[in-house]
Amino acid sequence: MKRFVSFFSAALILTLLSCNVVKNPRLTDNFNDGWKFHLGDTIDPQSPEFNDQSWRMLTLPHDWSIEGSFDKNSKAGYGGGYLNGGIGWYRKTFILDKNIYQDKDIFIDFDGVYCNSEVWINGHYLGKRPNGYISFQYELTKYLKLGKRNVIAVRVDNSHQPNSRWYSGSGIYRNVWLNAVSPVHFKQWGIGITTPKVTPQKATIKTQFQISLPGTDSSAVTIEAKLYDTEGKLVAQNGKVVSKDKKYNTTLELIAPHLWSTEDPYLYKLVSQLYVNKKLTDQVTTQVGVRYFNFDADNGFSLNGKPLKIVGVCNHHDLGCLGTAVNKRAIERQLEILKAMGCNGIRTSHNPPAPELLDLCDKMGFVVMDEAFDMWEKSKTTFDYSHEFKKWHTRDLQDQVLRDRNHPSVVLWSVGNEIPEQWRDSLNAGARIMKNLCSIVRSIDTTRPIVTANNEPNPKNAIINSGETDLIGINYHIENWLKFKQDYPGKKLIVTESTSALQTRGWYQMPSDTISRVPKRWDIPYSTPHHFCSAYDNCSAPWGSTHEETWKIIKAHSYLSG
Repeated sequence: MKRFVSFFSAALILTLLSCNVVKNPRLTDNFNDGWKFHLGDTIDPQSPEFNDQSWRMLTLPHDWSIEGSFDKNSKAGYGGGYLNGGIGWYRKTFILDKNIYQDKDIFIDFDGVYCNSEVWINGHYLGKRPNGYISFQYELTKYLKLGKRNVIAVRVDNSHQPNSRWYSGSGIYRNVWLNAVSPVHFKQWGIGITTPKVTPQKATIKTQFQISLPGTDSSAVTIEAKLYDTEGKLVAQNGKVVSKDKKYNTTLELIAPHLWSTEDPYLYKLVSQLYVNKKLTDQVTTQVGVRYFNFDADNGFSLNGKPLKIVGVCNHHDLGCLGTAVNKRAIERQLEILKAMGCNGIRTSHNPPAPELLDLCDKMGFVVMDEAFDMWEKSKTTFDYSHEFKKWHTRDLQDQVLRDRNHPSVVLWSVGNEIPEQWRDSLNAGARIMKNLCSIVRSIDTTRPIVTANNEPNPKNAIINSGETDLIGINYHIENWLKFKQDYPGKKLIVTESTSALQTRGWYQMPSDTISRVPKRWDIPYSTPHHFCSAYDNCSAPWGSTHEETWKIIKAHSYLSG
């Protein structure tokens, strides 16, 4: 009997505790299932009445280019893997339960669509995003019919080729989410976290909140910020939030912080709760890594006060023969292999990555150079982003920094790779654009340095001469590393791209102690009867160097960050 009473009492306590748990009013659903796809343009598929019964049913993410046949005449060329682009349409029919979604603001979030995407809901045009790598959101609320049939349609135009110097893929190749929130809610990417002061004894965690407040008195709004460790223990909290001009901030003090590092990527969990007149209206959970780092002109990179050589890779967004359709396990596998090789850094060559990559870098312990653009106003391929840069670069860069700013793995913003404007011209476009891009980044985040990757690292470089970059990035030009302190006294250096060694696995050629550069020049085709390069690490591109040549210099000089 006593056992029964004890069990009943314990069950009653658990029931009472569960009743005290407040349900999160924010609803986030994966929206990848149940899409229909048609390759090719067609008439009026954005109309809810359009008959799509003949279309193919699929689950996102989806890359239609990798499903095609290799075509030696493809306009995408070798950069696009000789796989064709084209125009594709996606449609999804769905019903939202009125009892669940009533009085909610409803948004659809796309992590990335390549490229020139246009979106309609129930025939209403929502907008266009040309950039194929950027994440974006549309509000659906006023066009939805709760409890009834709704149709969302997406047109993707990757027909103008070539528009990339590497394989881009085509379609809604990243995840899609449906978010439903109370009218008073945290805005998309509206929570910004910094750790301005970190010591072994204490860390200061500052959080800024951007809130949607339609018709609500800001004095009625309060925010509670609670920090939990990996075991779920509450380690810091602050419910006192100062409101000034509808800008909300809070500060947490964390005693004896467990620091995030590449060897020990420890993550806390910040739960931000938004209340209006003491009623919970929104809740968002954010992973937090407490760390501090520095780039020094003489001593290179340090993490948490300890010197660390960044041994990184320039990693494009594709998954090899799987194409570009995001697969978290495939990304994780890539990172596991790199980690086993001794890699501790990732450069997102040469555009914003999938959110899953940064989540995994946080979890697995990689430092990241988060890159925005491969070109500015001057083009590299016929139909690339340069045609959209003037109109879209501000929005795209803002969205990237807002989305990625809370990742502890991100230690650098790169706003350009091998930009043609680095060569001085009469308009001095390099300095003008660089100043603009840096001001955009710094208006959102001042905690990370800004860099560009320069393949012409001479003192006349217009981007470097702008004085805006916090670090100077050099692509290749191994001879310039050794004279860097002479060319740029007091400046900080990171090698943004290097090596370009060539090897055919399992094929060896003698003599093994002779280094060859192939082709002789970048614009001269390379051809041999066997099409192989020796795996002895004694072959590189003419602009590059072997692994051994590169690493010997990097490890011998402390001012080289990595």
